[in-house]
Amino acid sequence: MAKETFPIELIVEILSWLPVKPLIRFRCVSKTWKSLISHPIMVKLHLQRSSKNPHVLLTFEDNNRNNDNCYSFAATCSIRRLLENPSSTVDDGCYQFNDKNHFVVGVCNGVVCLLNSLDRDDYEEYWVRFWNPATRTMFEDSPRLSLHWRKYKTGRNDWVCGYPRCGFGYDGLSDTYKVVIILSNVKLQRTEVRVHSVGDTRWRKTLTCHVFPFMEQLDGKFVGGTVNWLALHMSSSYYRWEDVNVNEIVIFSYDLKTQTYKYLLLPDGLSEVPHVEPILGVLKGCMCLSHEHRRTHFVVWQMMDFGVEKSWTQLLNVSYQHLQVHDFPSCPMIPLCMTENIDLFLLANNEGEEFVVYNRKDNRVQCTEVFKNGKFSFFFL
Repeated sequence: MAKETFPIELIVEILSWLPVKPLIRFRCVSKTWKSLISHPIMVKLHLQRSSKNPHVLLTFEDNNRNNDNCYSFAATCSIRRLLENPSSTVDDGCYQFNDKNHFVVGVCNGVVCLLNSLDRDDYEEYWVRFWNPATRTMFEDSPRLSLHWRKYKTGRNDWVCGYPRCGFGYDGLSDTYKVVIILSNVKLQRTEVRVHSVGDTRWRKTLTCHVFPFMEQLDGKFVGGTVNWLALHMSSSYYRWEDVNVNEIVIFSYDLKTQTYKYLLLPDGLSEVPHVEPILGVLKGCMCLSHEHRRTHFVVWQMMDFGVEKSWTQLLNVSYQHLQVHDFPSCPMIPLCMTENIDLFLLANNEGEEFVVYNRKDNRVQCTEVFKNGKFSFFFL
């Protein structure tokens, strides 16, 4: 009697609705299932369906090892679980990166982009690799981008942590994931944009414009087909924050489809320069801006309609004292996520050590937890 089997299409349909953990376990069923679960079509389908149940990627460094090295780990969990018990995410299903010398550029549709670098005598090399947390698959490295440190500002002479300003997003027109790197050409005094499209054989120069200063935040935020950084609309590339005028602060927005850029203005309600630089983020698919106000309050704005500057809406304006945060201004706060009804917020300090769950409706702090393993970062899958 012939052995009955399910059609491949039906197996894919069933697997695409499963959570990450059982999907990973089922890779051990057979070589066929392992290949099936890792197939690009299956990956794309799973990402589309898992987006209806939002998850976050938590990356952290374990500094509690008995040696001089710190190890990079990652764990995924649902937003609901994260709000209920933030620090528990590190205890379940962690993935250890073999190469700890990486910078998380960003996450788009569940695909994580990691940037690596290598310091040579006269130049530095940068390349990216892509990781799918759902299947624990690390893909091949991209082509390398070589930058001579005398011609460009590199990690050796300018960038924080040895990495340039990078962004990662999806171009719906070409159906391609793209990585964007912002470069400062010190010889020509120009800003250059280099882009690598997944599957391409090289990095391409897509834009050259006048030089201007970017702020310290390295990772560009992907919203509405664009990658965005905070910058200063001024002729000089050098600045002191205490001398900055509030009207000079803008958002540099690079369009992945048209390969052009424009400036977006900050909220009208931001009437004075914060004590420390504001921070760009993304909440529920919308651009957000967080900053301190007069060293006493934490403020969060959201651009409800991307690109429409009049759509900036203030979500939070709460005192640090009420949030039970005492290390400000040395550790500014950032919003990580919020519930559908915008009542519950998960906040963290920028040093990646402490969670605060704040209930806006009741104006109370529901819990405060300290992350004991070291610094963490959050990315939405």
